[in-house]
Amino acid sequence: MTITITAFERSPDRGRGLARDMRVRWALEEVGQPYEVRLLSFEAMKEPAHKALHPFGQIPTYEEGELTLFESGAIVFRIAERHAGLLPDDANGRARVVAWMFASLNTVEPPIFDRSLVTILERDQPWYEHRLRALDTLIRKRLEDLSARLGDAEWLDGAFSAADILMVTVLRRIQGVGILEAHPNLVAYVARAEARPAYQRAFAAQLAVFNAASSTS
Repeated sequence: MTITITAFERSPDRGRGLARDMRVRWALEEVGQPYEVRLLSFEAMKEPAHKALHPFGQIPTYEEGELTLFESGAIVFRIAERHAGLLPDDANGRARVVAWMFASLNTVEPPIFDRSLVTILERDQPWYEHRLRALDTLIRKRLEDLSARLGDAEWLDGAFSAADILMVTVLRRIQGVGILEAHPNLVAYVARAEARPAYQRAFAAQLAVFNAASSTS
């Protein structure tokens, strides 16, 4: 049964692997599942055909037989449930990993994503500096707590899991700002994940899309 995901035809991240289809690509590469990608323009994302798959007109979506999913976290969880390697075998371990998946998306990601939007959309607004400082303060607190919990462990909870896919893709968005770099163990954590062959394959695949689009523009 062929898996099909959707992704940006021309990603605004310029091939840096920050768009959320990267999480899904990486999860599929980790479990060795082939997949197809349907590329969408920003206009097509708002058309009825795509909004029937994703009610908010975003990417990624995931189609597997009669099942269609939206929301990258839900898609990664589906992949992890269906294929060995991204969730622990024991029930308690699985529950802990799921908790970290929620933490990645609900606790760590929101201020980081908001910061990226503010720097793009609100830079000319009178409240920009105040808003940025407030977000940076919250992000620093989140990363301080995450760093303390990770300590010198390789991954969030024992072996590499779906939670690490989500957390690392969140943390990559803050690279180079100077906030993540205050925590060497988090920098090393991201680097370990980026060195995984499955990550490398996923990154290359999404970068190829950007390069192909750039060559035709």
